Amino acid sequence: MSDRLIRELFVKYFHNAYLSQMTDSALVPVNSGKLAFTTDSYVVDPIFFPGGDIGKLAVCGTVNDLSVSGAQPLYLSAGFILEEGLPLEDLEMIVRSMSEEAQKAGVQIVTGDTKIVNKGKADKVFINTAGVGVLPEKRLHVSEGRHIQPGDQVIINGSIGEHGIAVMGAREKLNIKNSVESDCASLNHLIQEIFEKNEGVRFIRDLTRGGLASVLVEIVESRTFGIRFNETTVPVREEVKSFCEMLGFDPLYLANEGKIVIIVSAGQADQILKEMQRHAFGINSSIIGEVVNEYQGKVVMETEIGGTRLIDKITGEQLPRIC
Repeated sequence: MSDRLIRELFVKYFHNAYLSQMTDSALVPVNSGKLAFTTDSYVVDPIFFPGGDIGKLAVCGTVNDLSVSGAQPLYLSAGFILEEGLPLEDLEMIVRSMSEEAQKAGVQIVTGDTKIVNKGKADKVFINTAGVGVLPEKRLHVSEGRHIQPGDQVIINGSIGEHGIAVMGAREKLNIKNSVESDCASLNHLIQEIFEKNEGVRFIRDLTRGGLASVLVEIVESRTFGIRFNETTVPVREEVKSFCEMLGFDPLYLANEGKIVIIVSAGQADQILKEMQRHAFGINSSIIGEVVNEYQGKVVMETEIGGTRLIDKITGEQLPRIC
């Protein structure tokens, strides 16, 4: 039955020349340059939510982890832990979703594993994905932000908080007329276009767990510079604001699955912004702040009412199991 499941479901959707060899290790070619390798596990609750599902999330998350490191994603693995009693039609929806997202991103799922546990020993389905990509030498600095300097501009590619709110709404079955959909998306094509046309990219990071605030704080930790940004320039949809006011959340700390923060040189900021706004996943991109000599090792937000607020990492998580 396990063999049938693999061949009639996973191979059906993930079929390619490397996976079809059905060997213990996928043998895949890579181009010249450094090899980027990442892995992540996905345990989102619920497994289906507005704008996506756990399968789409797994592919997007791994593709984006490679992309923000400066790499071109090429190959993924997919490991499934399935709870006894999971409806096969639900599993097929998840696998089909993964296949469709992998095709959009231009990557291949070349190896995987499946384990089934007794009922009550897992929550429907958990997925682990690993990803491999090629990293050109000239982009080695991007993931660490070694070239960041005062005057650099901070850009995000759109409104924040949508994934966290979408998952929360689905989990708690909140009946709200203007439902919020997850922003879950593979951003490798957007990121590659930015790299190919510009030399001024200092740093990129995806705004997943911990949101925009946590990423900005991580950037300046133990650095000789700070970051200042303006609350009014951070895009937040009105529906997300309403959710946050009602539930007591701060959108700065909400998870995203289709948003990135980019730090670029001041001289290329406007050009990069315009190019991002021409892309489907960057239409609402905006410059929200800059790297400054003041506030060394700190992030400061200029508030909507004219004051300042010190931004720190959140203790714990506002929403558990959102990715």
